Amino acid sequence: MSLESGSKRGYFFTSESVTEGHPDKVCDIVSDSILDAILKEDAKARVACETFISKGLLIVGGEITTTAKINPREVVKEAIKNIGYDRPSFGFDYNTCAIVDTINTQSPDIAQGVDIGGAGDQGLMIGYACKESPELMPLPIVLAHQLALRLTEVRKKGILKYLGPDGKSQVTVEYIDGKPSRVDAVVISTQHTAAILDKSGHKITEKSKKEIFDKVIKPIVGKKIDKNTKIYINPTGKFLIGGPIGDTGLTGRKIIVDTYGGTAAHGGGAFSGKDSTKVDRSASYMARHIAKNIVAAGITDKCTVQLAYAIGVAEPVSVFVNTHRNAEVAGNIVEPIVRKIFPLTPKGIIEYLNLRRPIFAKTAAYGHFGRKDTDFTWEQTNKVEELKKALKV
Repeated sequence: MSLESGSKRGYFFTSESVTEGHPDKVCDIVSDSILDAILKEDAKARVACETFISKGLLIVGGEITTTAKINPREVVKEAIKNIGYDRPSFGFDYNTCAIVDTINTQSPDIAQGVDIGGAGDQGLMIGYACKESPELMPLPIVLAHQLALRLTEVRKKGILKYLGPDGKSQVTVEYIDGKPSRVDAVVISTQHTAAILDKSGHKITEKSKKEIFDKVIKPIVGKKIDKNTKIYINPTGKFLIGGPIGDTGLTGRKIIVDTYGGTAAHGGGAFSGKDSTKVDRSASYMARHIAKNIVAAGITDKCTVQLAYAIGVAEPVSVFVNTHRNAEVAGNIVEPIVRKIFPLTPKGIIEYLNLRRPIFAKTAAYGHFGRKDTDFTWEQTNKVEELKKALKV
């Protein structure tokens, strides 16, 4: 963080994203694919699915209670194939990898509290929204996700045939007086084949860098960069070894990528592989929904919502709304209105957001928030008028 000279105060903020081929994201997608496969047959299943991936090996485990009959191995293979690990040249192949299934049933001590409508665990969940982008999300994470998604798009469409599934993006935005002013730096690190190495064999060619800039970076941030913007494309030189052969992966290890890119606080719980009786997921979605509706209603330029739960207890033990200093209405005034307008028990959240559907595999990469997919019900701003009326704004 730095200060601009003169009267305008400035700082820089950075967020990152990763593609679906990143080892941690492979695990998130596999865990949510198993959740979806189960929900297709048993909408009231209890699922807490974890995945570990390494060179040639994937282990899936956790606690699942369901009447559904699925073949976890086939679900895993299909998910890995869809990501793009379908040939040995990228270091991992759905056809040949070893898959170990260690799934058990949910503890009866937890189940007895959840069965009567209580939360599946204790914890605190954070929701956030701001006016920095049309998605009402912080601009750095929006741009980072869009770049990561574009990397995947040009790979899968064959626009840049030499790209591999693994990749990362990072965007630094300069803020003036608390508002995004320009993009100061963009980092793209993408797995690739040997076809684009230069004669030294230690780095990719300038031609390939230009192609990645023209096809990936420019369409996303072209209008936001200037002559002083720093562009880094595979800054180590090359990225041949990627995916599970280059690094291990675990479900739930990219929780900042999944949420607000570090702009807002995080409750600590991961989302993927968990059915919606787990408030780590469902209450985080509701907290985002509340914060987004408050900002969309014009009550404040940014809003943070915290919900907290005790295991086996339906009502939240606390609701906190922070409308920050630029608000028309203080958070302590908004909080009782939030309790009145939005259902906050696990059962109420699940029914209100329609969270028993098999929609979660597509949430696992490129962010759970700020997405335009209609299945992402927590992104709807359907309570704006009700909030305005209740708060007289």
